[in-house]
Amino acid sequence: MTRTGTTTAHLRRALRREVPSTVGLLADEQDFAAMRRYRTFVFEDHPTYLRQVEALLRNLADRGGHTTVTLFDPEEYAAWCAETGTDPDHPTSRSRFTAHLATTGARVTYTGQPLTTLLPELVDSAVRQATWEYATTVLATAGDCAGCGTDIGRAAYDRAARLLVRLLDAAGPGTHHLVCSVQAVDEPLLAVLHTDGTTPLDTTEGPEFTAVLATGIALAAPGGVVLRTHTPDAPDRLHGWRLTDGTLTPLTEAEVFSAYCTDARTGEALSPEPGAEYRAGHPLAPDSDDDWTTHH
Repeated sequence: MTRTGTTTAHLRRALRREVPSTVGLLADEQDFAAMRRYRTFVFEDHPTYLRQVEALLRNLADRGGHTTVTLFDPEEYAAWCAETGTDPDHPTSRSRFTAHLATTGARVTYTGQPLTTLLPELVDSAVRQATWEYATTVLATAGDCAGCGTDIGRAAYDRAARLLVRLLDAAGPGTHHLVCSVQAVDEPLLAVLHTDGTTPLDTTEGPEFTAVLATGIALAAPGGVVLRTHTPDAPDRLHGWRLTDGTLTPLTEAEVFSAYCTDARTGEALSPEPGAEYRAGHPLAPDSDDDWTTHH
């Protein structure tokens, strides 16, 4: 039974708008080249492939449906096919894997943005997810303290959360941009947090930032935090702290200047940023668990 004047074609189009779509995207030339080994993968060059993907995304958006873009990793795809006994050289297999990524992989909602915007968003989402998974795994497997029996991962996370609150309290009013970097065992970890004092710290960026800082604490790994504070009609203020023995030790003004004005990859000097002030890190209020190494 249908409403008067509503054809079957109209109903199908209406239903199609309510079915979400997921597009798996090969983000770079290397991943694209890896898929070229499959006979049923018909694209010959990456630029043409990207143009066709963008046209598909626009077409899906024109239909009024919800479209998600996920990062298609050829190595992960091959492993998934081997694990599930799926033929990797078949379009249906790629479709099934993309559906799998829709619930497990890094993904971005397509809202009409060009690929030049969407691709960095997607790569950033993938890096953040990998960082979160690594950090939470480290914390979950850190074990118990031999001296007091405390769960090291949980204690490190609680301590990191308190350090973050103390850091923001010391920073005062303004819009804050924080970056935490930790040199973990396998690879460097990086987390970013934006806050203006009104966004709760239990939203997505807060737990990610806290988990990375906690990983540095639990592993006793070298790391640090830099902070940019913006207030209206004033230069941005840049501060920094070194992660040492489970706490954040303020850097001097000279150390902050050096940290911001040195290329981390080459070690070469960079020009100071115009309109920014390089300042020492704020001293943080004392905490009952400041002597982390003694207790853990």
